[in-house]
Amino acid sequence: MSEVTVPDGLRCWSVSWPEYTPTDITPPELRPSALAHHAPGWAEAAPTPADVHDWHQRQATALVPFELDDRGWPLHPLGRTGRTGRNLRKWGENAAADPIVVAGTGEQRWVLLITRSDIGVEAIPGGMVDPGETAPAALVRELREETGVDLADHRPTILGRDLVADWRQSDHAWVVSTSALYHLPAQVTAIADDDAADATWWPFGSLDQLDTAVTASGRTLYAAHRPLLERALGHLNRQ
Repeated sequence: MSEVTVPDGLRCWSVSWPEYTPTDITPPELRPSALAHHAPGWAEAAPTPADVHDWHQRQATALVPFELDDRGWPLHPLGRTGRTGRNLRKWGENAAADPIVVAGTGEQRWVLLITRSDIGVEAIPGGMVDPGETAPAALVRELREETGVDLADHRPTILGRDLVADWRQSDHAWVVSTSALYHLPAQVTAIADDDAADATWWPFGSLDQLDTAVTASGRTLYAAHRPLLERALGHLNRQ
């Protein structure tokens, strides 16, 4: 599936681009024909944004503000993505939680990452916030499910609530992550489970050090999580 490249000058929704024909990334199980018979338990049943009837509420509770187009469809806050359709739980904003677990200090810092089973890259052990769940609860649950590490008794530092360049995002569905820092005195045992193929402590004195270690192992750091890791490093270096 070839993806449409969006020039910087045409990314903004206010800039006219009549020829824009984004690639539909909707998987078979979320296409209207499939949803008419069965909706996966992890996804809302609305075939298109026109079938969603609580847009005003979703806008009011969004972590990152977004607008609706003339059809009443949600628009990605950062503009055109080159993709249309939906490959996420719901249309519009999808809330995620990313716990950044760091052990040690200075040049002896380590960060806990998982190997994602879906795209095979090294990433922060996180995931989507369940319906009715708070972001703090999701941080604890996702970490425990993917690494076996239970930090329910720890109070993390919330680093931010940010749009992330998730590989499943489109013009009308995207991910906003609450990232939080857990700083431990030493490494704890981590065992991969759930959506994680592996759980590994990596050197985290700097992002370059992390990059070098991940690359030397023949693995790849998830690009969408780099800004979150950089923010965590910035916070640690100011302490």
